[in-house]
Amino acid sequence: MVTQVMTCIMEGLQHLGRTLQREKLNCFPREILSSSWNTMHDQWQVITAYAALIAVTVWMLLGLRILPRGLSGGGGRRKSSLPGPIRWPLLGAAPEVLWNYHRLNDWIVSYLKKSPTMHVQLPSVTFTYTVLPENVEHILKNNFSNYPKGELFHELMDIFLGDGIFNTDGELWRKQRKTASFEFASKVLREFSTLVFRDYSLKLAAILNRAAASTAAAVDMQDLFMRLTMDSICKISFGIEMGALEPSLPDIPFAKAFETTNEIVSHRFMDPWWKLKRFFKVGTEATVVKSAKEVDDFTYNVIRTRRAELAAARRSGQKLQADAVQSQVTKDLLGRRDLFTRFLLLNEEAEEGAEMFTDKNLRDTMLNFVIAGRDTTAVTLSWFVYMMIQHPEVAEKIEQELICTFEKSEKEDQSAAPTIMNSKKSGIDDDDDSKASDEASFNLRVAEYSQHLTYDSLLNLQYLYAAILETLRLYPAVPMDAKSVLNDDVFPDGTPVKKGNMVMYSAYAMGRMEYIWGSDACEFKPSRWLKDGVVQLESPFKFTAFQAGPRICLGKDSAMLQLRMVLAILCRFYKFQLVSQAPVKYRQMSILLVANGLHVTVTRKM
Repeated sequence: MVTQVMTCIMEGLQHLGRTLQREKLNCFPREILSSSWNTMHDQWQVITAYAALIAVTVWMLLGLRILPRGLSGGGGRRKSSLPGPIRWPLLGAAPEVLWNYHRLNDWIVSYLKKSPTMHVQLPSVTFTYTVLPENVEHILKNNFSNYPKGELFHELMDIFLGDGIFNTDGELWRKQRKTASFEFASKVLREFSTLVFRDYSLKLAAILNRAAASTAAAVDMQDLFMRLTMDSICKISFGIEMGALEPSLPDIPFAKAFETTNEIVSHRFMDPWWKLKRFFKVGTEATVVKSAKEVDDFTYNVIRTRRAELAAARRSGQKLQADAVQSQVTKDLLGRRDLFTRFLLLNEEAEEGAEMFTDKNLRDTMLNFVIAGRDTTAVTLSWFVYMMIQHPEVAEKIEQELICTFEKSEKEDQSAAPTIMNSKKSGIDDDDDSKASDEASFNLRVAEYSQHLTYDSLLNLQYLYAAILETLRLYPAVPMDAKSVLNDDVFPDGTPVKKGNMVMYSAYAMGRMEYIWGSDACEFKPSRWLKDGVVQLESPFKFTAFQAGPRICLGKDSAMLQLRMVLAILCRFYKFQLVSQAPVKYRQMSILLVANGLHVTVTRKM
């Protein structure tokens, strides 16, 4: 019996090592792997060897008492009140977690369908996963103070998020939250965001128009959405033009460095060796030091530039005061509506010597806004387009809603549109001048249509809103959210959690639970959100895409505004088709990215 178990474990660990070597190609962008592949390859061989050695030693020491904790003496199921993965001595559930890491979200779903709460014991910490809305409410609201981000999360993300709002607790978090909530609630920012989102949506539409004109051209919609959201959030946060959506689709060093840093720190959660790699400055930890420095250099350069602008106003002897005439420089600064300038002006309004934000504070605050406004919106847009491809009947209903809402009075003016958009049928497509004129005419039509898309008018698109919510239910941008446990506690369902461990609610799993959403939980049905044609929102502890409680997403309304703006244009004027028939899968990260991008062909609609 001992020999059989040892042989099984050795074969399993060897298979695990080979799988991890193969799967890590999907975990990091090739530019990361190119600099550290040999090192990482060697490291995984060492990790596998050591894991095998540890397992063999444990089994030899245990003798005949070899069954892992959680199994009965006869090899049956675990004698435990909570289902979950097998817990091996020393290793805990790590072998099964690593084996299923490429599909971790669905692996969690498979267990939570059997029981809404489970423990996953790893060598250094135990995670308690739950999907029960009452447990989620307990974590996020009723016993909020007992479930902070915690020191572990802060250490993992510090090089990227620093002491920003997503990486802090206590008074530092409350201070940032209070200031940010005031700014996000301002009418000035809302109006500015509406203009920015419309402008960049039109740039994206022009790129898609050009792709549609080239019948052989395919585009990666996820890459385009990442460019769109990077440009727009940097305009809103920093007040600068990044140029990621220029027609040539240039590489943006800051965007590349930002993405690399984000990916590597996200994978620290499942890498028990990251501190060792950081100490020896090898592999991905060597890469993240360089990429994080690029991010910092860019951000601090923006800070220095803006501070210099305010210094110019001070040197002129016309400081910003409520009862004084403002200098033109200060008026110009006030006219800038980006968040960065607004935060700098808060420093100006503070009492002398009581600066609210140091350069480090500003750096952390702004980068937290960028990560919140870029990746989450981009992946939601990507999954939405995928859903429209999979459910053309939903796409048709959205298009009809857009036409009925914005084009009733323009129907009689569209008689010439077929000539513009179907120039291929008229035989003039081979003429370069005609093709350019065709693209320009279509872009003009889209631009004219976009003028109808205001903050208030977009709120009328109830079916589009329902389809967005349904996408977020099944494909939440942040599939899981972890909190630390400050003190021993008991969930409302009776599950005990211990001080120093972690709790995790899974938005991805919650959206697939029949005991939460009904027997059709796994189906894409926007109609589930509608009553008499109007969206009826669910409890934020049931639909957790934007978190809930004191940490509910401050940028929720801004994100929904951008989603509505972009999709109101795309769903009206473009149709998408997958290039490959291979299943579309997610890439296991803290953000629910589409693995390998979303490659589609584009055609224009009438």
